[in-house]
Amino acid sequence: MAETTLPKEMKAQVLEAFNQPYALKTLPIPQLASNDDLLIKVDAASYCHTDAVLASGQMRPNPPSFPHISCHEFAGTIVSLSDSPSPAAKQYRVGQKVGAPGRAYHPCGTCFECLDTTRQDSDYVGYSVYCSNAGNNGISRNGGFSEYAVVDARQVALLPESITPVGAAPLMCAGITIFGALKRCNLSRGQSVGIIGAGGGLGHLGLQFATAMGLKTLGVDAADAPLQLAKSLGTGAEIIDARSQNAEALVQRLGKEADESNIANMGLDAVIVLPEAQSGFDFGMALLKHHGVCVVVSFPEAGFHVSARDLVFRDIRIIGSLVGGNGTLREMLEFAAEHGVKAVSKTFALAELNGLVEEYHKAAGGKLVVDMSV
Repeated sequence: MAETTLPKEMKAQVLEAFNQPYALKTLPIPQLASNDDLLIKVDAASYCHTDAVLASGQMRPNPPSFPHISCHEFAGTIVSLSDSPSPAAKQYRVGQKVGAPGRAYHPCGTCFECLDTTRQDSDYVGYSVYCSNAGNNGISRNGGFSEYAVVDARQVALLPESITPVGAAPLMCAGITIFGALKRCNLSRGQSVGIIGAGGGLGHLGLQFATAMGLKTLGVDAADAPLQLAKSLGTGAEIIDARSQNAEALVQRLGKEADESNIANMGLDAVIVLPEAQSGFDFGMALLKHHGVCVVVSFPEAGFHVSARDLVFRDIRIIGSLVGGNGTLREMLEFAAEHGVKAVSKTFALAELNGLVEEYHKAAGGKLVVDMSV
């Protein structure tokens, strides 16, 4: 089943050292390493905050070597399978379009993570996105800022017909991450959630997912462009400028609107914290009612300061959320297709990746995507 008409070389943007621009190089086409592998022609590759963190040297020992091809959220067209594809790979055929997230390339299948099926987002015995022995596309191994990439058939998902590769690429990290965080809130229709950092890459998708789930949604940001983006989505979520609104006063207003007189029951059922700023974390915690849950997605190098009083006297639970399993990935794609959840994105050619990075640091919100057709 190997494809015989593939070129021998490809263009790729590589990191050659920390804190240096990407360099456009010509490299050999990657080879399949196991019967689980698929070779895809990358159609679109999205830039993530983690790419910036990795490039700055804050995720050592990753990448394990240079040159390194980043990007852990991409989508493309299958061009080759192994001569003896595994059962997982046999589900796919040449020409199909798939989304490729970063995690769980070649999980070991035998560690406690791979054998644990009790978690909410577990897949099946022998496979886990939390396997510490697995490779991570774009982080511990080469990723999607290249014309071709090798992925594990067990980690990808077919794209619904209504979702293009450019639309799918941001969903492979930003989409699955915020969708998984919303699931970890464990809320029912009609309950309330706050999304701190609502105008960013994850946040603006979170507003769309949360409102489509039937949740009363509050979006919070503290910069003009992200706030404008959040408001422009028309989701029906209330958008709050944290620079001009006090969290405690906001809780009082929410309580009054709900005809609630007990301060302990005023506020939100859950918040999701996306920014790395302590002020964002504090704002989110202040919005929670007693027994609420704070889902932390960001991972600032210095961490967050947590008030023990919030944990003890208000019974606030703080949990982290990384991504979601392959089943959750497929669920998210179907949900996005059904409800029209789309990333607001700006596209660049592969050769323009450094310009994309410059645009990213302007923090205008939304997602930035390399479109290989440009």
